Amino acid sequence: MTTVGRRPPHLRRSWLFLPGAEDHVLRAAPALGADVLIQELEDFTPPERRPEARCLSPVLLPAWRQAGRLAALRINPLEDCGAEDLAAAMPGAPDIVMMSKVARPDQIRALDAEITRHEAALGLPIGSIEIVPNIESAAGLVETRAIAGASPRVTACLLAAEDMAADLHAERSLEGRELAYARSRFLVECTAAGVVAIDCPFTFGDLLAAEADLRAARALGYRAKSIVNTNQVALVNRLLTPGPEEVARARRMVEAFTAARAAGADRVEVDGLFVEVPTFLAAQRLLRRAEELAAFT
Repeated sequence: MTTVGRRPPHLRRSWLFLPGAEDHVLRAAPALGADVLIQELEDFTPPERRPEARCLSPVLLPAWRQAGRLAALRINPLEDCGAEDLAAAMPGAPDIVMMSKVARPDQIRALDAEITRHEAALGLPIGSIEIVPNIESAAGLVETRAIAGASPRVTACLLAAEDMAADLHAERSLEGRELAYARSRFLVECTAAGVVAIDCPFTFGDLLAAEADLRAARALGYRAKSIVNTNQVALVNRLLTPGPEEVARARRMVEAFTAARAAGADRVEVDGLFVEVPTFLAAQRLLRRAEELAAFT
């Protein structure tokens, strides 16, 4: 992997949750290819094993970073045992701290203050550690924009699947219809707040269904996906990276529209689609994304 600094938030396609106390799984994780590796100290770590998981964090996180991956951990809410999770991990200087079950902006302000206190005590650059709130309830969903704006450290927010469905008393399905509104609203709230929206994980094992789910999310506008099944990493990276045909089509649009404008026309038809200013700008964005992602391949 080419290391060109820290992969910026808009280029982090795959966010992989890993069991926090499984040492052999955690150490092998960089080979899986996910852009962001997450030591999960909440549901993926039984409470009796959290002390064991916390002991791994200071060594594990730098090792992930050394391997060219972004090193993240998900802590429990501060009002639960999140303060202990954070204190144990901070000597490892995580790139990103995710916190579960965020429903109010004051939870993020408190987390920011706690991270700042540890940064100062450890001699780390103040503000260098990012925060990614995890939105897992209806209460959190309707506060997403305020939560995202509660700290300048927030670069992205992540939507939960199972906890959100449970909070809504929804019946889970392979197609995920029960989460359609939550996913659409979450994307709108994050976009309005100027942060990356990380789509909820596909928690079923069917890879064909996983691909359909991801294509639907991408059509909505998602460019980042959380993962709980390691066999979905390659799928997410592939589908959230512009492919050769998409790049070629976007290039045709840009070239044709530029020529049309130079000739005084307001729009031009390319592959059956009328390319106007918004379409032209979207094609330019796709080409930039393809180039930027190539720098990290």
